[in-house]
Amino acid sequence: MNPVPTTCPICDENLTVRRLQCRNCDTSIEGHFELGRLGNLNSDQISFVETFIRCEGKLNRVEKEIGMSYPTLRARLTEVIRSMGYPVGPELAIVSDEERHSILDDLASGKISSEEAMQKLEGEEAD
Repeated sequence: MNPVPTTCPICDENLTVRRLQCRNCDTSIEGHFELGRLGNLNSDQISFVETFIRCEGKLNRVEKEIGMSYPTLRARLTEVIRSMGYPVGPELAIVSDEERHSILDDLASGKISSEEAMQKLEGEEAD
């Protein structure tokens, strides 16, 4: 079975469910139903959440399974938290998404150390 689309393919707004149907007895319920906070996630974010749960919320296990660095995984988790509509701690919200991606790219390419990356992600100037 195909996954439920959560956003409109035309305007990218969230979709609502209008009808639910039982496969067993064919009962139908019509109305306006929300998909919940998980319905705000795109397919990549859902895949990340599934892996995160399978790894019991331990980013070091997710790191081994996906093959991404801890800072990159932390940034992905922050994006999921924001997409679900939850506030993110002030220490993680200091830099913009664009700045965070640039910092993580610099870290991945070896231009900066992990300590420098953490300082920049926390909004501190590296020494």
